[in-house]
Amino acid sequence: MVYAKKSLGQNFLKNEGVLAKIASAGDLSSKDTVLEIGPGHGALTKHLLTSGATVIAIEKDSTLSDELQTTFAKEIKNKKFFLTHGDALDIDIDILFAHYPLKTKSYKLVANIPYNITGAFFRMYLSAINAPTDMVVLIQEEVADRIIARNKKESILSIAIKAYGTPEKLFKVSPGSFVPAPKVTSAVIHIHNISKTNFKKADEKLFFEILRAGFAHKRKMLAGNLSELFSKEVIARVFMEAKLSIKTRAEDLPLPTWLLLTQLFKK
Repeated sequence: MVYAKKSLGQNFLKNEGVLAKIASAGDLSSKDTVLEIGPGHGALTKHLLTSGATVIAIEKDSTLSDELQTTFAKEIKNKKFFLTHGDALDIDIDILFAHYPLKTKSYKLVANIPYNITGAFFRMYLSAINAPTDMVVLIQEEVADRIIARNKKESILSIAIKAYGTPEKLFKVSPGSFVPAPKVTSAVIHIHNISKTNFKKADEKLFFEILRAGFAHKRKMLAGNLSELFSKEVIARVFMEAKLSIKTRAEDLPLPTWLLLTQLFKK
């Protein structure tokens, strides 16, 4: 029987077909390094290793970490699997990668993350100096739909993620695919082309200050929300240059407009 800790938000994926699809979505080869967050009992890890990729795993649960040491003893000996016991939100990726004999610092990230750390997880790994080139992540379907703006309405999460890469919803995962079964449907998303290219012209820190202010109060129009950062005169000038209506709402603006606003407010 599989025992899951509620305190760690553990829901272990058991569906072999789904596990295989997640591993396949990473388009892995023997040349790749994969960072797996929360490997649990190693169900997905086995599929990742089958691809020939080198796998680095971070597991917070000490009992599971000990189990993984035994399960993948051969792969650890052959330096195809490296295991770190710790919190994925506290670990410095550059220090972690320097600790292992890897040929490159470039890596892909695969994770079945607890739903309660989704926002913090994306913030940390997408904005990292050594960010992954690709992410394949299993999250709550409702959050996945918000990220890709399925209803054509953007959110602070969707814009923040699109600033670094291109999100794509791959497929749904039913509650019955997990032990224990969560109360919600899940989905796998792929974020590819991850980079900081958008911040070569737009100031990254200012971008997120504007984004947070813009979405601060849902019932307010964008101009009203931004008045916490800028004067009415400056906002009027920037909106005119950006050809935006003063009645514009944050949820209606695509990423390029947010980047443009960042550049115009920087003047």
